[in-house]
Amino acid sequence: MGNLRKFLKKILKEILPDKKTERELKSLAKKVLRVANKKAKKYKAKAMIVGSITRDTWLPDKKEFDIFILFPKDLPIAKLEEYGLKVGKEIVKELKGTFTLKYAQHPYLSAKVNDIEIDIVPCYNIKNIAEFKSPVDRTPFHVKYLEKHLKKNQANEVRILKKFLKSHNLYGADAKTEGFSGYLCELLIIKYKTFENLLKASLNWKIQEIIDLENYYKKTEYQNLKKIFKGQPLIVIDPTDKERNVAAALSIKNFFKFKKIAKDFLENPCEKTFYGTKNYLTDFEFTNLRIKRGTQILMIKFVPPKVVPDILWPQLRKFAERLEGILEERKYEFKVYGKDVYTDENELAIVLIEMEVYSLPNIQKIVGPYVFDEKNSKAFLDAHKDALIGPYVEDDRWVVEVERKFKKAKEKISDSLKKPVEILKAKGIPNYIAEALSKGFEILEGEQIEKLIKERKDVSEFLYNYFFKE
Repeated sequence: MGNLRKFLKKILKEILPDKKTERELKSLAKKVLRVANKKAKKYKAKAMIVGSITRDTWLPDKKEFDIFILFPKDLPIAKLEEYGLKVGKEIVKELKGTFTLKYAQHPYLSAKVNDIEIDIVPCYNIKNIAEFKSPVDRTPFHVKYLEKHLKKNQANEVRILKKFLKSHNLYGADAKTEGFSGYLCELLIIKYKTFENLLKASLNWKIQEIIDLENYYKKTEYQNLKKIFKGQPLIVIDPTDKERNVAAALSIKNFFKFKKIAKDFLENPCEKTFYGTKNYLTDFEFTNLRIKRGTQILMIKFVPPKVVPDILWPQLRKFAERLEGILEERKYEFKVYGKDVYTDENELAIVLIEMEVYSLPNIQKIVGPYVFDEKNSKAFLDAHKDALIGPYVEDDRWVVEVERKFKKAKEKISDSLKKPVEILKAKGIPNYIAEALSKGFEILEGEQIEKLIKERKDVSEFLYNYFFKE
């Protein structure tokens, strides 16, 4: 494996921060910590730097770090939020930076000083994990654990892993990515020592692989553990909280994608297998694919709601599920072949629906109740007095034939979505998406999709990934 190690040395040179950037980042971190402790003192709180900067596992393409303000654990939650924002604003003011207000478990400040991003986050100062009141309270425990267990010579192994994952769109535990968090990367390197060892080990990972660094559970308890973390393909027990799976955000698709890219890279360590490639679909290729597949592609296009990505992406996926349900309601008989979603989180949101059955005949057969069911038979016959054909008996059931209301899937989608926002919500369309749709949407097909492909490279990439799944 000499070739692989030689290649990884080359990668490391490319991704290591230069000394000037490192000095600049660490100098500001010390300054912010000093100011934060001064401002937090009057609230009986203290500050702590968290994140990859404390362990030298950060990548230079994003200069950032977090400051956590640890407040007394008996402080009411409303006061924690109030004081946390006050401290944050005072820090930013003294450092002559700018900030925006963001929301997670608590509101927090996302600040910018020079060109460095700093999240200032309030949490509780607790002595053990059993006292935690929100997920952010765990972070200081993670910092202490990693400081103790992640060896200095492993920091660059983490960097290589992060860059590898980032290159293949697998880095991040957010709702869009559904991949590997920074903390998970660090725990995996603690477990396997090197990037190379991790890739080799992953080839043998089974679905619901269990990694328990602190040996909290006996092997005999693993089956029960898999039930507790049902549907989660990789189970990495948090060394600071044995009830938590650090890999909970990882999707099944991305679990297998990681195994595949690990195999590809080990077999052929090169730029292409490490960094991956971006592929795009031309309008001509799209048309050819559509004809070859014999399906109909529809895109519901609208302006996404102004909500954080961790709300937007799950709601988009839920909307796509709901659309499939609307189209496949028994009486309409349309059939969805595949679906996917995309958004640039700013001005464009798309739900792609590929139809196996797009057009239906003009006439529709409705099978009613058993003829022996007098009560329901009467109701059915009364309801279908104006049927085109029937009522008549087929076997032992009443049957009528009526003119079909929607002959094309596009008509059904349009009718279902052109409703007031409250009706959209009642139909099961997620709240923010319903509000966005009520402001307007388009249903694209054929040449309209080709035009969008020409206009937008991100849509071209999205479509390539839909048609050519790994």
